[in-house]
This record gives sequence, structure tokens and C-alpha cells, in this order.
Amino acid sequence: MARKSDRPAYRCTECGWSTAKWLGRCPECQAWGTVEEVGGAPAVRTAAVARVATPAVPIGQVDTQRVTARSTGVPELDRVLGGGLVPGAVVLLAGEPGVGKSTLLLDVAAKAASAEHRTLYVTGEESAGQVRLRADRIGALHEELYLAAETDLGSVLGQLDAVKPALLVLDSVQTIASAEIEGAPGGMAQVREVAGALIRAAKERGMATLLVGHVTKDGAIAGPRLLEHLVDVVLHFEGDRHARLRLVRGVKNRYGATDEVGCFELHDQGITSLADPSGLFLTRRDEPVPGTCLTVTLEGRRPLVAEVQSLTVSTQIPSPRRTTSGLENSRVSMMLAVLEQRGQITSLGKNDIYTATVGGVRLTEPAADLAVALALASAAGDSPLPQNLVAIGEVGLAGEVRRVTGVQRRLAEAARLGFTHALVPADSGEAPAGMRVLEVADIGEALRVLPRAPRRSRSAEPEGGERAGRGASERVAQARR
Repeated sequence: MARKSDRPAYRCTECGWSTAKWLGRCPECQAWGTVEEVGGAPAVRTAAVARVATPAVPIGQVDTQRVTARSTGVPELDRVLGGGLVPGAVVLLAGEPGVGKSTLLLDVAAKAASAEHRTLYVTGEESAGQVRLRADRIGALHEELYLAAETDLGSVLGQLDAVKPALLVLDSVQTIASAEIEGAPGGMAQVREVAGALIRAAKERGMATLLVGHVTKDGAIAGPRLLEHLVDVVLHFEGDRHARLRLVRGVKNRYGATDEVGCFELHDQGITSLADPSGLFLTRRDEPVPGTCLTVTLEGRRPLVAEVQSLTVSTQIPSPRRTTSGLENSRVSMMLAVLEQRGQITSLGKNDIYTATVGGVRLTEPAADLAVALALASAAGDSPLPQNLVAIGEVGLAGEVRRVTGVQRRLAEAARLGFTHALVPADSGEAPAGMRVLEVADIGEALRVLPRAPRRSRSAEPEGGERAGRGASERVAQARR
């Protein structure tokens, strides 16, 4: 008969929840297929009372000088971190392969070394020569920047004793393994042990630590969910490898807000901060073009002006194409239905329709609905929107234009960039100085800003285009007043 202590135990690899029997789904984090056997059930132990090394003091007497953030030398990263790196803080930066994580952190390490903060860069994925070549390319060479290629946790801790850095960069935490723990590098037990040892070293030495983390095919951070709970800051590095724009989002931050976004531009010479990234999302033209509309999206608390483009092409196939890039396909389909039913533009259902954004930006918030709808209507009627116009608002299935958050911040950003006219939902507040704002209650009122399309033959005239542009001169004048 097996003893109770010899019975197998099971633990979730995502959150660490344990149970005495196997389950297909973890009751704690609701993940499927993550409960694995870990051996015998651990015996219940009680910790003995130990001598207090540091007595408790009143909270008002706690010294805060040692936890003051210092700048990383990268303004956009400082924005997301809440001012910079705090000594002893552990930051986890996760992102897809090839997005530029190593390039960004090597630049941060070089800037920290140039500020007379000794830095140790430990790579477990590349050789020291490969990192040196990247450092030559981006100009990240300094005498106070030390480089080591290690995959053993004991060797990494030994490097810390030898170098005594103020900043540690580890690329990546899934490639380091401890000889004292069974399992392959990147496993639940290994990641937990490596992260725990590095966090203890960071807190004891007052050493800021930047850890690179892998992500799964779903975009989540690989390894146990416990890793995200252990670290102080969790950042996600996002971007399309075919575009220059890169975004760093704060997911967890014990030292600042989590709704900040840092913008970067990746190029051949490295990566640079973008204090004003809206220029990447706009196309400069001398004359307006049908099928384009500008909007202002919020990335965290940061307003960015983006351009939505649409193209409609007649087709002979029974099922016309619907292609999107940078936009949610479901919301574009909703705007097509609203325009056909509420805006009386019936030609959209018979054409191939392509919608996209400029510069690789992704528009996922409902505030871009009005711009998408106007771009589609402008393309269908072959009538460009007035210049210097931005559209902000959520469009419902009944055709109503709903209010969105941060309208004043969006309008202020548009006015700063020189836009003079805006379409916004009703009761959106006062307009910035120098900007004329037209409040619209439904999609029908918004479509009135479309001017009359150029006269064409009856066969080439798309059905509904005349209705979209009827009375254009008076409506454009009304929009500009």
C-alpha cells in the first residue's frame, strides 16, 4: 500500500497551482493542458522562529534615496518605466523573435556604461563575437560595458561577483539553467530557479536587472506565470518586422503607471526613440485622395495621428474580397454593413474592398470607426474628404456616433500637428484654439462632409455615390464653419 507522501502530485506550469490529482484544466488560471506530474506530494513543514536581522521601523523613517529611479539614457524607455530604472528593480522584456529586443537592451547597456554605471551583458543565445558585431554596428562600445556568454546559473552568479555591475542585462532567462535543478533550460522549474536566484542577487546588491523573455505563438510570455509575479516590471516589445515602428508597452509596473507606451524606430544603425511618431503614420500629399481619412488613436495615454486608407474595385466574382491590414476585420465588416443599411451606400457589397493603415500602426480601438466608415464612403463615391480633417468616434450598429475617451487629448494632438477641422461625437466638449469641430450624431450627418464626386458616365457611377455627396458644397461649408 502506497503511503500518502509517495502519491504523485500535479502542478500547473502556468501559475504554479498544485493538486493531488490530474486535471485537464487548471482551476486557478483556466489554462488547458498545463497540469503536469511533479513527483511525490511535499510534506507539510512549519518554519521555526528565527532571529530578526533588520528590525521593523516606522514607514516614515524608511530611506527612499536608494530606490530613486535613474535615467536609462533612452527617453521612450524612461517614459514606460516611470522615470528610469530603480536600483534593485528586475524588469522583464518580452517580444517575438527578431523584433529588436537585443538591439534595444544593448543600446541601454551602452548608455548606462557611458553614464559611469558598470554594466554586465550576459548572452545565452549568441556568442560574444556576434554581440560584438552588433555593438560595432550600433555604436555600443564602452570600457564599462562587460560582455559574457554563459548558459549556467552558477557561472552567471560568479560573473556578478567578479564584475560587480550596477546593471545586469540577461538575454535570455529561458536559456540559463541551474545544475542543481532537473529539467531542460526554459522549463518551469528551471525558469523559476533562475529568476529567483537573479532577483535575490539584484535585491541584495541594489543592482538593476533587465531580463529578456521569450513569447509563445499566442504572444504570451513563455514559462510559468509565476515569472511575471516575481519581477517588478513586465514590458512587451511589439512591432511588425516589415515596418520600422516598434512599441514598448507596460503590462506591470511597481514603480509607475501601466498605460504608457514608448515608440521606437528600428533601422540599420540601431534603434532610436521617437518623441513624435505621428509622421510615420501619415502620407504627405499636395492634393487630397479619395478613400483616405485621418483619425487620432490613443496608445495608452499617448495620442497618435494615424491614416486609414480604403480602396474599392469592381469585381465579377460572386463573393467579393474583403482584405484588411492594421485594422480588425470584424470592425471593418461592421462599418460596411452600417454604411449600406444606414448610409444608403449600396455599391459596397458588389466591390472588392481593401482597407489598411499607414506605417504599420494597428488600430484596434472603437474610436477609429468613424474614420474607417468615412474612408470607405469616400472610396465608394470617388470623392476625397476635405484636407486637414480628422474623424474621431465609435459607430454603433444603429448608425449612431458614440462618445469615446480622451477626446480633448486627441483634438489637442491634431491641432498641434496643424489639423484645422474635426468630426467628433456630440457633447465632446470644447475645441482647441484654432480648430473648428463639427459634432455629428449619426453616420448620415458625418457623410455630409463628402463633396460631390466628379461627373462620370452613368455606367461608371457607383450606386449610392450621388447620395453620399448630395448637397456637398453647403455641407462642406457647414463643416468648416
